[in-house]
Amino acid sequence: MCRRCQSQEWDIDGIRSVFQYEGAIRQAVIQFKYHNVKALAEPLARLMTSHLEISALNADMLIPVPSHAHRLRERGYNQAALLAGKLSRLTSIPVNERALVRTKNTPQQAKTDSLDQRIENMTGAFACRSRDLCGKRILLIDDVCTSGTTLNACAAPLKAAGAASVHGITLAKEI
Repeated sequence: MCRRCQSQEWDIDGIRSVFQYEGAIRQAVIQFKYHNVKALAEPLARLMTSHLEISALNADMLIPVPSHAHRLRERGYNQAALLAGKLSRLTSIPVNERALVRTKNTPQQAKTDSLDQRIENMTGAFACRSRDLCGKRILLIDDVCTSGTTLNACAAPLKAAGAASVHGITLAKEI
């Protein structure tokens, strides 16, 4: 962890990213997320699966980072849910798309200026609506990790609902 992250209080137990957010992976994510190229979900999930196999992250359940209903209407799909669905088929780890809900329509994290602003945006942005998390090892799925604040904000209500551990995995990490 960097010094700034060490000074924060984190609910998430760890975050792994398969690639740096640059080059071909950056272009693939942009096409997948913003240009409706949903066919990229499977090859991107395969890359994430390979990383999971070598990282020894054990999970009982996959939970995608939810999109707010407004953004879901705009985009037409949740890219994290598509990745989670493909990962589930490749790993046989069940996915639960209903466990977590985004309660706040926040600005896109990539468009914020500072870590403090990202933290403020994500405070109270998610709620858990599942009762079957007690003792479960959760793996949160998202496409890009910028500061980790979104994944951390997701972890808090999952742990409050009884999850034993919450880790995140993303396709890419912005540096």
